[in-house]
Amino acid sequence: MTHASPPDSLWLGSAIRRIEADYQRSADTHLIPLPLPAFAAHGIDLYLKDESTHPTGSLKHRLARSLFLYALCNGWIDERTTVVEASSGSTAVSEAYFARLLGLPFIAVMPKSTSPEKIAQIAFYGGQCHFVDHAAEVYDEARTLAERAGGHYMDQFTYAERATDWRGNNNIAESMFQQMAHERHPVPAWIVVGAGTGGTSATIGRYVRYRCHDTQVCVADPEGSVFAAYHRTGDATLTAPGSRIEGIGRPRVEASFIPSLVDRMIEVPNTDSIAAMRALSALLGRKVGPSTGTNFIGMLALAGEIRAARRQGSILSLLCDAGERYLPSYHDAAWVANAFGDCSAAQQRVDALLAS
Repeated sequence: MTHASPPDSLWLGSAIRRIEADYQRSADTHLIPLPLPAFAAHGIDLYLKDESTHPTGSLKHRLARSLFLYALCNGWIDERTTVVEASSGSTAVSEAYFARLLGLPFIAVMPKSTSPEKIAQIAFYGGQCHFVDHAAEVYDEARTLAERAGGHYMDQFTYAERATDWRGNNNIAESMFQQMAHERHPVPAWIVVGAGTGGTSATIGRYVRYRCHDTQVCVADPEGSVFAAYHRTGDATLTAPGSRIEGIGRPRVEASFIPSLVDRMIEVPNTDSIAAMRALSALLGRKVGPSTGTNFIGMLALAGEIRAARRQGSILSLLCDAGERYLPSYHDAAWVANAFGDCSAAQQRVDALLAS
């Protein structure tokens, strides 16, 4: 990391006020109840918090805001700083937005496989994209570019879990519980999230303990990710091939993934994520992204367990981003067949769960 000299106090104050003003212009994201009679009849309610409605279209808008404020208040960014990030797409889109808001240059280091739609959005906000062949190469390349430019490597994978105020301050966990207050089961039995940095599971895990809720946190981990094996073994030196579900899962253990804050890991095959993405898109009448499909598999698995145990409760997860970003890829049947093979068996399993 290259640290800037302490920023000019007038510029710093102006930068923070611009970010806070942008925040005040944004309404909170919606909580969507899922119409699933097979579970509702047994007293089990499922909800999605729709993070696609942020200005930059994903859950990562919250993270980018927190990372910029954290870097500003630590004196790591001034009015001349080039901001560099290692990102597979959504975080880079959101950071490019905030960099433009502050008038700062921005470079995103990402795998060549990143969706063209996300690349175009980064460019729309004035950011540059720097490509590497493999996901594992983004870290060192981003660090090197930041040093070469005399800039700041934002490093979401290290700072995601500490940049957000987990006690409240309208973080995602506090918002979830406020919106659930008048539902049939206002304190969720489970909150299901994916893990890219691990920052969201850390924030929610800390918040539920701080507020003494009985809610448990589950991470739905896509095929090829290292997090489930790390949670099982505690071995931080483990590596994995890497996830093919864009935005979640990692090939290495990230500093922001805190396993003690996660009560349960559910490993999700790629074909199940795709099938659940399609089923949920049909259920909602709008397209969702593949990581939301991964989350939905986790929700259905837990709902099935609650029903089998003859218990009741609510399960809450995230609609991470809109499916329009993935029209030429995950929502294209030919692309999916080439990338993942036949998903028909997985589709039948998901459809059976929804209809049972």
